Amino acid sequence: MMKRSKPVKIKYLYQQLISHMGVLLVAFLIMSIVFAHYVERLVYQNTVDELVSYGENILNDITRGSRSVSNIVNEYSLVLKGRNISFSIFDQEGSLLYPSGNLRLVDEVLDQIAEGKPHVVRNRIKHSNQEVTLVALPYIMNDTLIGVILLTAPISGSREMISQINQYLFFTALLAFALAILPSWLLSKVHVNRIKRLQEATSMVSKGDYSVNLPPSNFDEIGELAQDFNHMVKKLNTAAEEIESLENRRRNFMSDVSHELRTPLTTISGVIEGLKNGMIAEEEKEKGINLVSQETKRLIRLVNENLDYDKIRSNQIKLKKEDVQLQEVFEIIQEQLTLQAAEKNNQIEIKVEEDVRILADYDRLIQILINITKNSIQFTENGRICLKGRMENNHTVIEIEDTGIGIDTMEIEKIWHRFYKAEISRTNNPYGEFGLGLSIVKQLIHLHHGSVEVFSEKGEGTKFVIKIPYK
Repeated sequence: MMKRSKPVKIKYLYQQLISHMGVLLVAFLIMSIVFAHYVERLVYQNTVDELVSYGENILNDITRGSRSVSNIVNEYSLVLKGRNISFSIFDQEGSLLYPSGNLRLVDEVLDQIAEGKPHVVRNRIKHSNQEVTLVALPYIMNDTLIGVILLTAPISGSREMISQINQYLFFTALLAFALAILPSWLLSKVHVNRIKRLQEATSMVSKGDYSVNLPPSNFDEIGELAQDFNHMVKKLNTAAEEIESLENRRRNFMSDVSHELRTPLTTISGVIEGLKNGMIAEEEKEKGINLVSQETKRLIRLVNENLDYDKIRSNQIKLKKEDVQLQEVFEIIQEQLTLQAAEKNNQIEIKVEEDVRILADYDRLIQILINITKNSIQFTENGRICLKGRMENNHTVIEIEDTGIGIDTMEIEKIWHRFYKAEISRTNNPYGEFGLGLSIVKQLIHLHHGSVEVFSEKGEGTKFVIKIPYK
């Protein structure tokens, strides 16, 4: 089999040089051709004008009759001979009168002359084995053609001048071409270097280095491409950080879930094995069954909280908003969590006017407030948890404030992360032990197009501020 030949590669620098030089060469060629043609026409036209001028002077002298025709002819012959111009005189029939000879004007020329128009031949014609420019002028008296005067000038001198001009143009083009190579090479080198920087940066990105940054510019498309490249790298870097964060959270998730599942499952398995093998005393069986029930409920809560979180993240939850009196909601929260608060010697207080209302999904609102209030109970002892509500700028504002241990400023943003635990002791608490509660809270508030802020200092308590539009 025949091997395919590799395609010939031409460096971009050489492509730029060839294109620049090619454009310059074509421009000079066109300019030279146009200029040479213009000069040639100009030279021929000047020659014709000169011949017409001499011919009219000869006719005027003959017409005035101050001197004899032979004297006029001899005088002009000497003058025109010095300028390499010859002239002839023909009668009205086209026969040659001066100088003597057998030449005769053709009928077409005589017809044109008879109309009083000069006959001009601007092209190169053969006359006495020489290329000349020819002008024939009529001699008319009383509307009658008396004769014709014919003047000729060789074009060899004109052609030599045009040829010399063309040579100057050629050498000028070569000089300009040579001088243009250096700036063209420098300009091409600048563009190639900018493209090389893009190429090197792209290669670094392909290897996983997202710290690349190119100097941006609005000067041209390459500068705009550099800006777009920087924007792309910034997004890739952000995406890489998010992926790394998600991977870390995934590992933490697996670790946390394994830990959370292992403890209740070990307890349940131990109790069941003890009951099965009769290793638990009769008076201890009820206690063992209650322990299995509690650990089972813990597992159910773990599964339910995970399902809720994933449903919220995948927008599978549909809210059924209704206009609710906020005081009624607070009283339900207080009633449900009073016993849990009492276990840590806490009190739940309510501060809200009767006319304060909220537009929200009732069940999800209860879920939000219970999660936050449970969190406050968890980190408060011998204190109080206050639920406040008010209307503000077409929003319902809810504040849940406690007098607990507070949260370190560096930890506030982390409390919304899935499975994040601000304190190790949370794993021993039966409420929100899986670190999912506040993650669900934030997602549910966003579904209501609301916002939540946390204000806290270590040892000074914590305040959650929720704002939900009331429209």
